[in-house]
Amino acid sequence: MNLVQAAVLGVVQGLTEFLPISSTAHLRIVPAILGWPDPGAAFTAVIQLGTMLAILVYFWREISRITVAWTRGLVNREVRSSLEARMGWYVIFATIPIGLIGLAFSDQIETGARNLWLIGAALIALALVMLLADRTGTRARGEKDLTLRDGLLVGLAQAAALVPGVSRSGSTITAGLFLGLQREAAARFSFLLSIPAVVLSGLFELRKIGDSGGPGLAATAVATLLAFGSGIASIRWLLHYLARHSTAVFAGYRVIVGLFILSLLGSGLLAAT
Repeated sequence: MNLVQAAVLGVVQGLTEFLPISSTAHLRIVPAILGWPDPGAAFTAVIQLGTMLAILVYFWREISRITVAWTRGLVNREVRSSLEARMGWYVIFATIPIGLIGLAFSDQIETGARNLWLIGAALIALALVMLLADRTGTRARGEKDLTLRDGLLVGLAQAAALVPGVSRSGSTITAGLFLGLQREAAARFSFLLSIPAVVLSGLFELRKIGDSGGPGLAATAVATLLAFGSGIASIRWLLHYLARHSTAVFAGYRVIVGLFILSLLGSGLLAAT
């Protein structure tokens, strides 16, 4: 991978990580269409650290309040019932499913799950579920109404994002909508929930960067830096957009891209692996 390819993929990662359209799918699709080699699951996981840094910067006040309240809540019963302290526990428990499933199926995730037939089908499938959630969800609950049950259910939905094409933000925002959350509240919880999962995944895969045949350190560093910059812009835009609009545009985009990929595969113009 040269630096130009790394730069393109870094921007793609930053722009698509937080939109419910699957950054992992786009990091597989874009190189395939342009005739570049598959950057691999390790590269994908590591440059996501750039977008996680974007979350830490954008939500640093909220993250600080949650961290302090959760820590104080360990010894102070009164603080334990605050929204910030509870949010800390929700994020911790909601991360368990993706952690366990990710470790159990790590080999399949890095090989067979990157098949473009699967990615195209997953893009379309979640689009339909997303539309259903947006249409049927009451959107009557805010962040203050979150419960441990909500956190666990959204965490289970996040585990589905281990399949490229599903989308971490797509699956968690969709679950939040089904649970009656407002669109913006579902998105904010989705962003907070992604931090431990992506950081742990990125650090786990970091050891593979620089291996023979894979992306080098320089290319990975460039991609990660650009993912950070474009990621901040993506977060800001999405939160403002969801405060006023539905997720229909993302569902429509997913269907179009999914059908496009499947048609290229069916015509033999694109290889599935």
